[in-house]
Amino acid sequence: MTSEHERYMRIALEEAHKGKAEGNVAVGSIIVSGGEVIASGRNLVATTSDVTAHAETVAIREAGSSTGRTEFQGCTLYTTFEPCPMCAGAIMNGNFEAVVMGGRPTSSDTRWAEYTIEKLVEMAGWSDRLAVVTGILSRECEEVR
Repeated sequence: MTSEHERYMRIALEEAHKGKAEGNVAVGSIIVSGGEVIASGRNLVATTSDVTAHAETVAIREAGSSTGRTEFQGCTLYTTFEPCPMCAGAIMNGNFEAVVMGGRPTSSDTRWAEYTIEKLVEMAGWSDRLAVVTGILSRECEEVR
């Protein structure tokens, strides 16, 4: 499974690189269903002046538009950096099966204090509904930022 996660994370990394080249924060996300990438997104906050245009929400919006769905049971969201609380909420609202992430904030990044997606998922009572996989290509994901 790790090689499959790495393959999909490399696609998310391509999105992160595109976002960085456009002047945005370098985070990329993709959504996978049945072994197929159904949506991709990259952080677009700076270029759209939309504080909600994080890579995860951009990918979720694209998936909704292309599939007509608002719930994504059986789907996995890959993201190059730990989802913020807003994005984690969107992932849970979308009823995703799993989130697979690469990098995490460093100890010097105190924007969200002691937040982790695992803590939020547990607090929300979603530990048995949303799998959280961490550390996939973390070095590469952190280096792009």
